[in-house]
Amino acid sequence: MTATRARPPGRPCSLARLATLVVATGVAAWAPAPATAQQPAADPADVASIDAIITALYDVISGDAGVARDWDRFRSLFVSGATLSPVGRPGGGSTWARRVITPDEYAEVAGASLEANGFHEVEIHRVTEEYGVIAHAFSTYESRRSASDPEPFTRGINSIQLMNDGSRWWVVSIFWLGEGSDHPIPAKYLPVGGG
Repeated sequence: MTATRARPPGRPCSLARLATLVVATGVAAWAPAPATAQQPAADPADVASIDAIITALYDVISGDAGVARDWDRFRSLFVSGATLSPVGRPGGGSTWARRVITPDEYAEVAGASLEANGFHEVEIHRVTEEYGVIAHAFSTYESRRSASDPEPFTRGINSIQLMNDGSRWWVVSIFWLGEGSDHPIPAKYLPVGGG
């Protein structure tokens, strides 16, 4: 084990130093794990690029009322340990909170409603940042019950974190907030002329 110097009290350890220590001591459990029975193998076309995996995300949850979703395809997009986190005000209060769920929980909790009521979510704008094998996409969405509805019933932003393991892209997390009167979507996250 590598010896480390004591740091002065109150001085935080940098993330880079912490990462070095974690790797040096061998305590890191690296993801993604191979696909298992709980995590089906992905269609290579769905995970070949950032565009492909985000398109697949929107496509797999969308459909008319009475149309079953392919939840195995949905699960195949996510790395082991991935999270989905809607942000809202529990009980209509004034405090904002984040609810953390797994892809499996999303399929179980939201699946029946999506299939019973119809749900079409489309990306209308995206801002993507990439560094090495990681990426972040601010993906602005509109949601409709039917693809033919003239107006969305809601819109918001999906903050999507992604990773490429050298052979495919994985969704690490999706963190989202629906638009509200106290937080309209800024013009920089909308298509030109789409405000």
